[in-house]
Amino acid sequence: MLKPIRGTWFEFQHHSRVEGKYWNPICRHFTAEQWEEKVDEIASLGMEYLVLMCSSLVYEDSAESYFRTDIYPPAGLACKNPIETMLCAADRRGMKAFLSCGFYGNWVETYRNMTDPEVKARAFRAMEQMTEQFGYHPSFYGWYLPDESCIRGHFDEWFIAYINEYAAHGHSLRPGSRVMIAPYGTNLLQADDDYIAQLARIDADVIAYQDEVGVRKSAADQTAVFYEALRRAHDKAGRSALWADMEIFSFEGDTYRSALIPGGIERVKKQLESISPYVDTVLCYQYPGLMNRPGTKAFCGHPDSIRFYEDYRKLFSCRNWGA
Repeated sequence: MLKPIRGTWFEFQHHSRVEGKYWNPICRHFTAEQWEEKVDEIASLGMEYLVLMCSSLVYEDSAESYFRTDIYPPAGLACKNPIETMLCAADRRGMKAFLSCGFYGNWVETYRNMTDPEVKARAFRAMEQMTEQFGYHPSFYGWYLPDESCIRGHFDEWFIAYINEYAAHGHSLRPGSRVMIAPYGTNLLQADDDYIAQLARIDADVIAYQDEVGVRKSAADQTAVFYEALRRAHDKAGRSALWADMEIFSFEGDTYRSALIPGGIERVKKQLESISPYVDTVLCYQYPGLMNRPGTKAFCGHPDSIRFYEDYRKLFSCRNWGA
């Protein structure tokens, strides 16, 4: 039985300018009302989790923030407080949001972002400021660590140290909050006894493994083997929940060097068939830019995104989702 997508990554600007070709320019002009409608669209497909990719975004030549902070300048969006707007809409729809506490250095310098004390100081300050500003929201569910590491067989020890340090800080600010990571390298992972021992030491409540179909590292009919092994490992470790970060995109041209476009419903159906028996929850990367509800006043993304939305809704047409 296919598991429906229960949540999506969410962003105000895509971190890769070339990948976000079809929505970055439009989203800079979104009003608060349009962002609220975008959250409503996501809820209309029965999704309850929002994973904010960036609370701030740093490029080599610029930096911008999506909340009030003294760390980086405001993003200059038409919507002046986009995270507040997102959380208000999520409150209204009974959704749960993970707020990003990463990308406090140049987003492409992932190792430095996870090991540099100056980057960590900025990230921790951002977490403190977001807790102060947004802590009253019932939808503020936890923290997301967007700086990713490849699991080349097993986790690097420095990656485990990074996760645990950020998790400890997040839990100190918001006891009971959840911490989520979404590593890649799922097709390289060795779910053996050493990996199980690492899982037992990782202080992440949720690990949402990338299925890597969109980035063309795996085919939709190959991933069942990976997630079946992960299911056994997670059950033995008895720790982090096993979720999937299912990639619903494709590339318009070369991988990582062209715009993201909808991956198509037939491929997504195969992806769900592969992972559904093994994971607790399916998230997708991502609704914004790749799906748009027909008639939306907050259209952003590829022209095929409306059909993609309708095709996905038909796939689970028996479900009584809200309008």
